[in-house]
Amino acid sequence: MAGLTVAALAAVGFLGYQASATAPARPAKAAPQAPAPAPGPARPDPSKPAAVPADSGTGVRVVYSVSQKRVWLVGEDGQEPKSFAVVPSTVHPVPGSYPVGSRSGTVTGSDGVPIEHVVRFATTDGIAIGFSARVDGALPQPDQTKKTGGIRMSRADGDAMWAFATINTKVVVVP
Repeated sequence: MAGLTVAALAAVGFLGYQASATAPARPAKAAPQAPAPAPGPARPDPSKPAAVPADSGTGVRVVYSVSQKRVWLVGEDGQEPKSFAVVPSTVHPVPGSYPVGSRSGTVTGSDGVPIEHVVRFATTDGIAIGFSARVDGALPQPDQTKKTGGIRMSRADGDAMWAFATINTKVVVVP
């Protein structure tokens, strides 16, 4: 009886092999497709300047958003404001309105780096806060172990800030 079972299994296996060899080819399974991304908020167009924060007041002013790491030079009504990214210092000014109190063409920053076009407008914890550009043009993140007040920008943006923010120009700091 065992012999018949073995012979039957062999015959079934052989017939199965023959059937698979002569069967028409099956179409290949399509690779699973990733679901389409869900619609989300539109990404801002980098070619368009970021909107001036609504809570930044009115009139000619410099607006500095600590959270957005961005500055706007807001001129007369009808003029397109100039906007650019900045590298914040380790000490931040309290939100509010300040007049530009002093300016320096070239000095050494509180981090020991030569800087130019320094526009100072506030003091926090005894640290002078102001906008400036490194003379070497670099924009590294500040050393978090040091208390510094220099809000850094590119040299070209520093030139624009220097021309715009004269003594007593209003600087509005928003979160």
